[in-house]
Amino acid sequence: MVSRRVKTAVTNFYAATLIFTPLLIKAQFYSLPTDHSFNVLTSKVLARRDTLVHPAMQPYIPFFSPRYLNAQDSHLVFKYISDDPGVEVIFKRHFIQVREPEEEFQLNIDPVLNLEAGTDLADSMQRFLYNNTRGIAASGTIGRKFRFETMFIENQSVFPEFLTSESQATKVVPGQGRWKTFKTRGFDYAFATGMASIQVSRNINLQFGHGKHKSGHGYRSLLLSDNGFNYPYVRLTQQWMRGRLRYTNIYASLMNLVPAAVVPTPGLERLFQKKSAAFQTLELSLSKSIQVSFFQGTVFQPGDTKNRQQPGWSFINPVIFSNLAAYGLDHPRLNVLAGADLLLKITNSLSLYSQLMADHDRGGTGFQVGIKYFDAFGMSGLMLQAEHNNTERNAFTGGSSPIYYHYNQNLAYTPVNGTETMVMADYRKKRFFVNARLHSQTCLLGASTVNNVNNARIGYIINPPYNLNVGLGYLGRRNFSTFSGVNPTDYLTISVKTNIYNLYYDF
Repeated sequence: MVSRRVKTAVTNFYAATLIFTPLLIKAQFYSLPTDHSFNVLTSKVLARRDTLVHPAMQPYIPFFSPRYLNAQDSHLVFKYISDDPGVEVIFKRHFIQVREPEEEFQLNIDPVLNLEAGTDLADSMQRFLYNNTRGIAASGTIGRKFRFETMFIENQSVFPEFLTSESQATKVVPGQGRWKTFKTRGFDYAFATGMASIQVSRNINLQFGHGKHKSGHGYRSLLLSDNGFNYPYVRLTQQWMRGRLRYTNIYASLMNLVPAAVVPTPGLERLFQKKSAAFQTLELSLSKSIQVSFFQGTVFQPGDTKNRQQPGWSFINPVIFSNLAAYGLDHPRLNVLAGADLLLKITNSLSLYSQLMADHDRGGTGFQVGIKYFDAFGMSGLMLQAEHNNTERNAFTGGSSPIYYHYNQNLAYTPVNGTETMVMADYRKKRFFVNARLHSQTCLLGASTVNNVNNARIGYIINPPYNLNVGLGYLGRRNFSTFSGVNPTDYLTISVKTNIYNLYYDF
């Protein structure tokens, strides 16, 4: 039992820390968390057959439905938790949580951590590997029609050899941007993301920010994925017919990591080539059990020698498939990628999904099929997922067109083109969790080879609102010598993390 004196000291400390005394209501991040395991409970809610909400385009927009809010486990660690502010902060709510009367203003502020230490057992030198991530994330609302989110992350990492090789080859840490050398073989890198969301009317939402998006129902996306780096964007989303129809337009500025000018200006940091991109998604609920969506992505050629972009009317044109009709899949000035999604809700716990993609006429197609099973075999908290992806050798390259890349990374599918079959399991019991993924990949680069990636992690969730957890992890890789020069990997880790965004190291 915590003494009255300790309770009083803790109460006074946190009262001095907060601007306002918070009302202890259910706390939420609104759309920042995209981590797959973090979102299992939300995905389970969206998978029910009694809802018309569309789960294809992420991040979600809670203005359109409260079902888009991140669902959280309500399990309490201690019976007296509601009586102790110190325990509340550690185990239940956001680190700093401000609530005004009538909820006209809300603010959540949390630390972002990824303190990880480990070693690669397959490395003959047995070097000490680690990741040191520190940051801050905030989200909130002003009134009932304005939401904001922001996050800043700073990192120093010493990676296993396969990730070191990839980062050196692409000049970016996967999904996290450019790096500079840290000590002898480490990487120093940072990134920021943010978004402002305005509900213009009941049916229209406007967002602008710096981040990324994902289109599809699977672990991978062949259309638009969150595996790449952040980009500036404007997003306009419309929802009509009582939620049966949703239409999304995203206008973005991307970048090639090649010099923008032939002759760099002395004394100034070099600029890189900018290029414009536009993405449209049309989502339709044919019934509560059948949902389809259609996608068009257009990446335009980089700017001129002065880095000026002139994409023309086709950039601002909001009509889906109009660029496909006007330019086709093979045009020298732009890269059009088209696709479609299908979601079948067999039961409240079982869903089938599929995705088709066409990038250009010369070996640039792909498809995806998958299944999700929540509370599998009657076991509460167990989610199983199986997925198969197939992309042709020349997918996403665009032929002579601007390639479907940003910061030297694919805007869609993560592994080298070929086939991938994966199974994923996520199990939660109160605050304990186990998740695992097994990937078998056949990569079409040089001589085809079958590669295997295994991920597993077991741990305990300390604070659900921002997914602060401790855990033990394993990443294994086999048969990658044909394209990475590294074989094999047995990376063991121990970590303290706030998992709120995805990192795709399974390639």
